Amino acid sequence: QVQLVESGGGLVQAGGSLRLACAASGRTVNNWAMGWFRQAPGKEREFVAVINWSSGSTDYADSVKGRFAISRDNAKNTVFLQMNSLKPEDTAVYYCAATSRSFLPTTRFDTYKYWGQGTQVTVSS
Repeated sequence: QVQLVESGGGLVQAGGSLRLACAASGRTVNNWAMGWFRQAPGKEREFVAVINWSSGSTDYADSVKGRFAISRDNAKNTVFLQMNSLKPEDTAVYYCAATSRSFLPTTRFDTYKYWGQGTQVTVSS
C-alpha cells in the first residue's frame, strides 16, 4: 500500500505561482510513475504532469507546458509540482497519483492505483 498526501494548494491571482507537494509513504516507489491530475467542477479528471521516479523523465499536458514543472526529492519521497504563470482556467482540485505500472500510458488516470485526497487550487482573474 502507498499513501499519498498533497499539500500546497490555495488561492492565488492570475500570473502568480504555487508549489504543490505530494508525500508518499508506505513503501518505496522506485521505478514507479508519479503523476498529477486535476479536476474542475463539471469536467473530467485530466492529466497534468508525470515523472518517472527512477529515471526522472517527465511529461506534461500541452496546456501546462512551459508553465508547470514536476520534480522529485528522493530523500523525502516527495513529488513537487511548481506552477507558474497561473491562469483562471487552472482552477481545479489537484490530485497526486502513483503507479507501479509505468509501462502503461501514464497520461491516463486509470493507469494509477493510488491517489491522494486532492488539494484545491483557485486562480482569480
